[in-house]
Order: sequence, then C-alpha cells, then structure tokens
Amino acid sequence: MGKLLIVGTMAFDAIETPFGKTGRILGGAGTFIGLAASQFKIDSAIVSVVGDDFPQSYMNMLADRHIDLSGVEVVKGGKTFYWAGKYHNDLNSRDTLVTELNTLADFNPVVPNNFVDADVVMLGNLHPNIQLSVINQMEERPKLIILDTMNFWMDNTWDELMEVVKKIDVITINDAEARQMTDEYSLVKAATKIQEMGPKYVVIKKGEHGALLFHEDQIFFAPALPLEEVFDPTGAGDTFAGGFAGYLTESGNISFESMKNAIIHGSNLASFCVERFGTERMVNLPKHEVEARLVQFRELTQFNIELT
Repeated sequence: MGKLLIVGTMAFDAIETPFGKTGRILGGAGTFIGLAASQFKIDSAIVSVVGDDFPQSYMNMLADRHIDLSGVEVVKGGKTFYWAGKYHNDLNSRDTLVTELNTLADFNPVVPNNFVDADVVMLGNLHPNIQLSVINQMEERPKLIILDTMNFWMDNTWDELMEVVKKIDVITINDAEARQMTDEYSLVKAATKIQEMGPKYVVIKKGEHGALLFHEDQIFFAPALPLEEVFDPTGAGDTFAGGFAGYLTESGNISFESMKNAIIHGSNLASFCVERFGTERMVNLPKHEVEARLVQFRELTQFNIELT
C-alpha cells in the first residue's frame, strides 16, 4: 500500500458567505487534504501543529479515517491557528478578517519515522521553510513531491519559495498566482516558465472553470462539475490537492496519463467540499456518491465526433 505524507495546517476557521455564517469550525489545509486522500486505499499521515484547545473529537475523527497523527504536535497551553474570512457574492473573491498564527508561528515539523520513506509528499500551503524542512527529512527522494503555495509566499518569501520549487515534481496554484509567478498573462506561457523553474508538471486551478495540467508540450483540461448549490469554497483547493495526491499514491503511476485521472478525482472530491460549510460534507462522504459523480464527470466530457 502506498504511503502519502501530508504537510499542512490543522486549524479553526470562521466563514461568512452569502448563504450564511459559521462560528469556529474545523479547517486547515492539512485537514482537507487528509480527508480527501482518505477516500483512497493508502497509508497517510499529517504533519502539523495545534494547541491544546484543538478538540480530541477532531483528532478521533481523522484517526478513524486511518490517518496517522503521530506527526501532529500538540502544544500545551498553545492556541490553534485561526482564520476568519468573508466571501463576496460571486464566491470567487474574499476578504480575510482575522489571521492568528498562534502555534504555527514557531512550528518545526517532524516527520514520523514510519513516513520518512513515503512514496508521495503533499506540501500544503505553508511557509516555504517548513516545506523545505520536510523535504530534507525524507530518507530518500519520494517518487513524487507536490507543492501547493499562494501569492502571500510569492510576495514575502520569494527566495525561499524558489528553493522549494527547484526540488518538487508538481506545483498546484491558481491562475492569478501562475500569472504573478511568471509575469505572463497566457497560462500556456506561464506554465512553460514554471516548468523551467523546476516542476515537471504544473496544475493551474481555475475554480468553477476547472483545472489545467501541463507537462512539456502536453496539455490536459478538466472541467469543474456545474453545481446547483455552492455554500463555501474555502477548502476546495486543498480537497482537490488531496484527491490528486491520494489517487497517485494509490495507483503508484506518475505518468501524464495517470495525472489526468488524478485531476478528475481531485475535481470530483472538490465538488462535494463546496456543498457545505467547512469539512461537513467531506467527513461523511460515502463511496457510492463519489463514484456516481465520477460517472457524471465522464459524461460531461465524453463525446464522439466525425472528422472528414
């Protein structure tokens, strides 16, 4: 069974959208990635940090999904990372209302001994120095290292981010971040420039408009499933990453063709995530619903065309 090491936040979120608002609920990149990856037959572990205010019930829920939590540091007397945000009417833009780093400010990640030989490493959106530390703790180079990052790290830690980018195989970023990273408006040109920085594969997420996969001169596009209701897009990108990484870990195949399937699996799981606030939909997501929606994805994109 393949091993997936996940590095990312376990956090509290407070979210407001046009459809309602929450108090403090479970969030964090590591949480969403882990829940999505748990849909696959793999061994997974999360490396993260929380305060002792993080409920044991959340830990139990993740452990019940066969996620190894031995790499999660619980800081006695510490407070867990907290983020609050408000989404605009189109749900494509948001305002950050509160960011409290708390225990994350002094986080030194420690990879569990039984995952230093992980097949796939998924580096969730964190400070590049944390991501680099995890890479350096691996016993040997993993088959695949996937990086998720954002504009904040491009603005504030460019040199450190570039050190990480040199060492990875796949980067997942959104279209605005790809343009910022390269000063190119064309996403095709942007992807080419990013590949020159190090990653062999570039995944550019376009939210409700799907995702693009680039490798050398090959391009693949996966649509997003049109949904009747979207409540909360907060964890969608991380859920996508978890599905993408989970599928590749289970298959053991890291070819371009396999990555196409991984993109679809990631998009499929992300389509569930946005239907409820926070992790609510992902916590009790049955396999038969996942498989039924995969069929919808296939029907959305399959067609026969006669060329004369």
